[in-house]
Amino acid sequence: MIDVRPVAHTIGRISVALGAMMVFPTLIDYAAGDPNWIRMAQSMVLVVVISAMVVAATASAERSLTIEQSFLLTSGLWLVLPLIGAVPMMIGAPGLSFTDAFFESMSGLTTTGTTVIPQLDTLPPGANMWRAILQWSGGLGIVVVAMVFLPVMKVGGMQFFRSEGFDTLGKVLPRAGQIAAEMTWIYLAITVACAGLYMVTGMGFYDAVFHALTTCSTGGFSNYDASFGKYIGPAEWVSSVFMVLASIPFVRMIQAVRGDPLPLWRDTQVRTYLRWILYAVGAIVIYRMLYMDQTAQPWDILRETTFNVITIFSGTGFASTNVLDWGHLPFAILFCVALIGGCTGSTGCSVKIFRYQVLFEAVRAQIKRMQSPHRLYPLRLGGKRLEPDVIDSVMAFFTLFILTFGLLIVGLALTGLHPKTALTGAWTAIANVGPAWGPEITANGSIEQFPTSAKWLMSFGMYLGRLELVSVFVLLLPRFWRV
Repeated sequence: MIDVRPVAHTIGRISVALGAMMVFPTLIDYAAGDPNWIRMAQSMVLVVVISAMVVAATASAERSLTIEQSFLLTSGLWLVLPLIGAVPMMIGAPGLSFTDAFFESMSGLTTTGTTVIPQLDTLPPGANMWRAILQWSGGLGIVVVAMVFLPVMKVGGMQFFRSEGFDTLGKVLPRAGQIAAEMTWIYLAITVACAGLYMVTGMGFYDAVFHALTTCSTGGFSNYDASFGKYIGPAEWVSSVFMVLASIPFVRMIQAVRGDPLPLWRDTQVRTYLRWILYAVGAIVIYRMLYMDQTAQPWDILRETTFNVITIFSGTGFASTNVLDWGHLPFAILFCVALIGGCTGSTGCSVKIFRYQVLFEAVRAQIKRMQSPHRLYPLRLGGKRLEPDVIDSVMAFFTLFILTFGLLIVGLALTGLHPKTALTGAWTAIANVGPAWGPEITANGSIEQFPTSAKWLMSFGMYLGRLELVSVFVLLLPRFWRV
């Protein structure tokens, strides 16, 4: 049997840290004179005490993790932490049911950004800030998981990045602490810079901090029902820059800070990501200027399109306008770019640029083999050889992603949702994007009116998408538990 004590000990310590972060919304509500601070404080004490008891009970556990324990840790974290995040939303404002509170917390920690709250403007400031803190914490957590655990577990081809100075096999936890510390400083610096520039564009301090937390996590929660529509103008350009920064590999930014910026520029993922963003923005701007918005100012079309393309491409999910008004072709482009996503080792969501690069290389090699079947065509990416296990892992990921996406669509449709709602609901969940469209979606994008079964299906979809599917599905194999 697998020894779960090291897993429980690590989850317990992280849970204590997340519970302790409730002090910030508690102080915000207290300063605002909102009585919700009492409920937030009660939630903090409850979570910290229970989590500390788990840590104390497993204190003698071995600190290193096996491969099996690493799978349990990553899957367990994104089940336990949403439960913790849901506590203050049930005990205090907005007083959600368990289903809704868990959904909101899962949406936050997976940096999806879909909400069940119909009126965000009226929430206490601390309760709203807790949603932003969940997204910021989830963004940092997924970066660490992507660069420490997924390469070790060979999930979705991530073993390709084992040579990036993150060889953690046999010493996962000690190395994870060092990596997490470096990434936290980079993440924090980007967030502070983003908040500062937001204030320069006219945001108040609270709004700037809130949106910096949800921008740099590519999460997309807002404290307004209008989402980013309240800050149309220069703030959209600031947001676009930082959403791109947050969705490129953090290891490259660490190398740049250490004085070696060339790997960032030479990274084929980064160059491809930026190039595809330009393609999408260019195509939509041209279409809108020719067919949809002939009376609008070109600069306004460029700003609005750039912001909304990047927010969907990166998986952030902010909205400054109704993109359905742009026409069918722009919406189709946005639908597709959300299924691509950002770079690996970032807070970006969805499939990731790297896997599409591997897929295209494999297809290109197969076409060449059909022309010259007796020749060998070794696959390379960024000057590095693609080993067969990397290619196999990526193909397995694509297969699981498409099958899961299709099953989610069918499942949501069977709950009674309109086909358009089921399609975009499954899309936003599995790709961790945020927005959805359909008759059941409220004016502020809330899914409050969804059936309970649909909310749980979407929660499961967000969970699978954020943990890259394979790391969850492997737990369903009986032989996994026979170690």
